[in-house]
Amino acid sequence: MNAIDPEIRTVMSSMGQRARAAASVLAFASTDAKNLALTAAADAMIAEKAAILAANAQDLAEATERGISTAFLDRLTVTEVRIEAVAKGLREIAALPDPVGTVMASWTRPNGMEISRVRTPLGVIAVIFESRPNVTADAGALTLKSGNAVILRGGSEATRTSRAIHSCLLQGLEAAGLPLDAIQLVPTQDRAAVGELLRGLDGNIDVVVPRGGKTLVARVQEEARVPVFAHLEGNCHTYIDKSAELVMSINVTVNAKMRRTGICGATETLLIHKDMVATHLKPVIDALIARGCEIRGDATVHNLVPGSKLATEEDWHTEYEAPILSVKVVDDVGAAIAHINHYGSHHTEAIISENPASVERFFTEIDSAILIQNASTQYADGGEFGFGGEIGIATGKFHARGPVGLEQLCSFKYLIRGNGQTRP
Repeated sequence: MNAIDPEIRTVMSSMGQRARAAASVLAFASTDAKNLALTAAADAMIAEKAAILAANAQDLAEATERGISTAFLDRLTVTEVRIEAVAKGLREIAALPDPVGTVMASWTRPNGMEISRVRTPLGVIAVIFESRPNVTADAGALTLKSGNAVILRGGSEATRTSRAIHSCLLQGLEAAGLPLDAIQLVPTQDRAAVGELLRGLDGNIDVVVPRGGKTLVARVQEEARVPVFAHLEGNCHTYIDKSAELVMSINVTVNAKMRRTGICGATETLLIHKDMVATHLKPVIDALIARGCEIRGDATVHNLVPGSKLATEEDWHTEYEAPILSVKVVDDVGAAIAHINHYGSHHTEAIISENPASVERFFTEIDSAILIQNASTQYADGGEFGFGGEIGIATGKFHARGPVGLEQLCSFKYLIRGNGQTRP
C-alpha cells in the first residue's frame, strides 16, 4: 500500500460512520421532510444554473485537452436544458409515493396470526460513477426519498460539475432539517478511495452501484465485498420482424441508435428478418447513414450497402458507444433470439413487429432485463419508466433488475401480529 492509504482510510471510514448515522435518521424521516429537501434542491439547481454551467465548462475544457472521446464528452456535458431536466426529475421524485413503510403483501394464517411484508430502506449506498455528473442528483434524490444515505464517488473528469450539483442537494437537506451527511461526495480522486468503498467501510456500506465503463464495472464486480447492482455492458439489439411497418422501423431504429450513441440503452446491433431485406433494409440503413452512422454488416448487408464494412465476430460482441452499428440478416424470430442470447449483455432488446406470436416468443425466450415492442431501446431509463430517475440499470437477477428506482432501493421486513399463539 502507498503512503497515503492510511489518511484516505481515515477519511473514508469517517464518511461511512457519518453516513450510517444519517441513514438511521432518514429511515424514520417524514415524507414531507424528504419531499421538501428534494423540491428545495430543485429550486437551488435553477438558482445555481450559471455556477453549474461554469463548472461544467471547466471540466469540458480539461477533458477536451486530454483527448476524451465524443461519446464521453456527450455524457459529461451539462446544458441549460439538461439542468432543467434534472431539476424536473427532482420534483418528479418528490411527487412519487414514498416506498418506505408500504405494505407489499399481507395474509392471515389459519392460527389467526396476521403477517405483512413491509418495505424498509437498504441503509447506506455507495455510488461510483464516471463522466455523468447528473448521476450526482439522480442518486442523491432517489436514495433520499427511499430513506437511504449515499456516498457518491464521481469521476475526476466531472469533479467541478459534481461538486456544484452536490451543493444544491445540500441546500435541500438544510432547508428540510435533514442531516447533511445523508448525501456525501468523496473529496478525493485517489483510486484508493474506491477500494475503501468496495471493502465496505467497516460494514457501513450495504450495497454498491457502479455507473461507468466496462473497466470500472468489472473492477467493482471483482473487488466488492458487499452486494453490487450493476451491468457490465449495454450491448443492446433491435430486431425488425417480418410484419414490421416500414416507417416505424426507420423511426425507431434511427432513434435507438442515434439519439444519444453514448448511453447504455443505445442499440448496437440491428437484426432484420430475411423477408424484409428487399423492402426495409435500404430505407432503414440510408436513414442511419444520413445521420452519420457507420454500418458494419454481415455478407448480405455488406454486399447491398455501399460503403459499409464487413462485420467481424468481435463486432457482434461490441458496445460501440459511438455512431457505429452492426447489422445482420436472420432467418426468423428464432434466429434473432438465438443471436441476442449468445451475444447480448442482458440489458435491453427491442422487436419491431405486429405479430403477437413473434412478440410473445421474443419476450418469453430472451433473458434480458428490459424487452420492448415497437419502441426505441433508449427508453431503458428509470425516468421513462416513471421512476423519476434511476440510480443505474441492473442486469443481475437478485433483488433489483432493470432501472433501479425507489422500490429497488428498499429491502423489506415481515411484521407478525398475534394474540397469544404458541407453536406446538
